[in-house]
Amino acid sequence: MAETRVGGARIRYDDVGQGGPTLLFIPGWCTSRAVFRKLAPWCSTLHRTLVVDLPGHGESSLPGMDFENATVVDILRSVIDASGARQVVPVALSHGGWWALELRRQLGSRIPALVLLDWLVLEPPPAFLQAVRALQTPQWRQAREGLFSLWLQGVSSPDVIRFVQEDMGSFGEDMWKRAGREVSRAYAQYGSPLRALSALSSPVPTLHLYAQPEDSAWLDAQRSFASSHPWYQVQKLPARSHFPLLELPEEMAARIGRFIDARVDVGNPLDRLAPSPS
Repeated sequence: MAETRVGGARIRYDDVGQGGPTLLFIPGWCTSRAVFRKLAPWCSTLHRTLVVDLPGHGESSLPGMDFENATVVDILRSVIDASGARQVVPVALSHGGWWALELRRQLGSRIPALVLLDWLVLEPPPAFLQAVRALQTPQWRQAREGLFSLWLQGVSSPDVIRFVQEDMGSFGEDMWKRAGREVSRAYAQYGSPLRALSALSSPVPTLHLYAQPEDSAWLDAQRSFASSHPWYQVQKLPARSHFPLLELPEEMAARIGRFIDARVDVGNPLDRLAPSPS
């Protein structure tokens, strides 16, 4: 395990494997890096992987009494700098995608591609916006349990059930309210992730891997977007939950690997051989 310090906060991350580009695994809000415990080892056989605990999550400490999206991006940049990685492909779970997008804005070609996992990339439905607003109220616990029920509906995987109930369920009022606030702000500012991706100064190859919802209209809308934005790819996985990285890690790793091989040009050959720092 490696660590760096940012503004007094200790940020811990795993640094394993070798070969460029480096993959930066970014959890979502109220999610520790344990969510990648099955996927990252498969990916690390071909690429160096950095798996981060967000501030105040897992084994990373809080940077202060409160923090926001910009703070998380600064911390992720500090992890990249501390690692010495030249080219980094963020592999971002859910709303961690907002931070991946901002890394691309700030670092440009050092972020040659994005991999997004199970994200609400279209215009958010009213029920979702209502739920994230409710997370910011005294009824935050009921709102959280409602989300858990939605995510676990029809799910039988013990790994998924345990992760949602025990890992995500371990976060309390402050973090869930912060999550609701910051997710709401991002959608209010950009409208949708696809709109934000389209607004980047230069297109970035982007892969979205997801399993739910089953609604064919959800996939059709993304395919329609991809037809006019060839840098975007969407692939649906045959998993029962919103966490296919816990259900189908080997298949996900293979798809990520094929995408990077096809869409990412490692300009500096030394990056392919860059070892993890001791």
